[in-house]
Amino acid sequence: MSTLVQCVPNFSEGRDKAVVDAIVDAMKVPGVYLLDREMDSDHNRCVITLVGDRESIAEAAIRGVGKAAELIDLTKHQGAHPRMGAADVVPFIPIAGVTIEDCVAIARKVGEEIWKRFKIPVYFYEAAATNPDRQNLENIRRGQFEGLREDVKVNPARKPDFGNAELHATAGATVVGARKALIAYNVFLNTTNVDIAKKIAKAIRFSSGGLRYVKGAGFEVRGLAQVSMNLTDFEQTPVARVFEFVKREAARYGVMPLSSEIVGLIPKKALEQAAEWFLQVENFDSSLILENRLAGVMSGKMSVGGLRAGVEPFIEQLAAPTATPGGGSAAAAVGAMGAALGTMVAGMSRGKKAYLQYEAELSAALARLAQLREELKSAIDADAESYNQVMAAYKAAKTAPDGDALIEAALKGATTVPYETAHKAREVADIVEKLKPITNPNMASDLIVAAGMARAAIQGAVSNVEINLVSIKDATFIQEMRSKVGRL
Repeated sequence: MSTLVQCVPNFSEGRDKAVVDAIVDAMKVPGVYLLDREMDSDHNRCVITLVGDRESIAEAAIRGVGKAAELIDLTKHQGAHPRMGAADVVPFIPIAGVTIEDCVAIARKVGEEIWKRFKIPVYFYEAAATNPDRQNLENIRRGQFEGLREDVKVNPARKPDFGNAELHATAGATVVGARKALIAYNVFLNTTNVDIAKKIAKAIRFSSGGLRYVKGAGFEVRGLAQVSMNLTDFEQTPVARVFEFVKREAARYGVMPLSSEIVGLIPKKALEQAAEWFLQVENFDSSLILENRLAGVMSGKMSVGGLRAGVEPFIEQLAAPTATPGGGSAAAAVGAMGAALGTMVAGMSRGKKAYLQYEAELSAALARLAQLREELKSAIDADAESYNQVMAAYKAAKTAPDGDALIEAALKGATTVPYETAHKAREVADIVEKLKPITNPNMASDLIVAAGMARAAIQGAVSNVEINLVSIKDATFIQEMRSKVGRL
């Protein structure tokens, strides 16, 4: 499987279509595909969504930043959205065949090139941040272009990661990073009172005591008050929960949501979560969706021909004399099965008269086990792919000048994947243990099997972590990973 990275650069232009067209044209690099473009005149900002392989996507992003610097003058720019650069923020998101660590490496490379080619200073954020204070974009962008332009000259703490302590005269500075999929989600209120939107945003954003993984601000957009939000981890804080929170807070001020919008693209899983939330489908699973079931059957990952037919292809793949899938994939599969058994037991107890007092706990267990099950299923392929990346790195290292670095990065990726499997399996085991006293005792054997599977997944995944650590040279990484494994 080829590598696939998403890049969602935000540019400080949302009114002049010709400028945005020129920036998009500059990013047309072989191997890169344009998925979406959004222009907002009130925010005076555009969001471009690209996907491509790791090498091509980096070059596309660099060219986009350069073209934005040519065409956008921040000294003349006005808009509702905070900004500090013509190319304001350039995040990289792992999609397939890459890890978040790979995206950090891409971000660092892109940041260095932006400074070398265009003399635009660069800051790193989220997973690529060089220090904890710069993980949050708001901290870096504090004061916006005008404030940072003066502060960076006198405040050493605001010096860019690449470049001099001075912003580009018209293009400002660019923030480059690596992160998980983010959902830009806005809710319009049936009022023109922006103060209400700001109060709701303050209540909902995590930095002021609201929901985890939510950032928010209030603006006037299209003549209405808008609660503008970024959901940085929709699996932990679903879109539906965010909407309900906004709706509840709005009611306090005698207003209500009028509509909502997605800026850019949204993962299918986020909409599946919303469907489950609002429809309250008690037996919901992603495989109930016709298109998902069809894709699974056609790809050979799912079967409707009996239980054996469903698992036999994977078992035979494990038995084949090939390196992948191997123990790491098997550990992930076993962990997913443990989560599935826990889901079955919790689902068959929830709603029953004898267990109504545990309704909240069972519902919470079902929701989290569903997420863990999906993540562990994804890890089956991710583990095999991480091994393939290691082999590819060893091959490339024979001719590449930075061969050792390529191998080290690939080994770290191949270590992180099984660690995440072990971490999720540990959570499955904890949930299964909590289910024992609040579910039907006649299903105790099912929970015993679920717990055993979770333990096997932990042990198998940890063994894969350890075997990869032997070949890694970074002592700090080894120490941190062993410390994390020890806490499991």
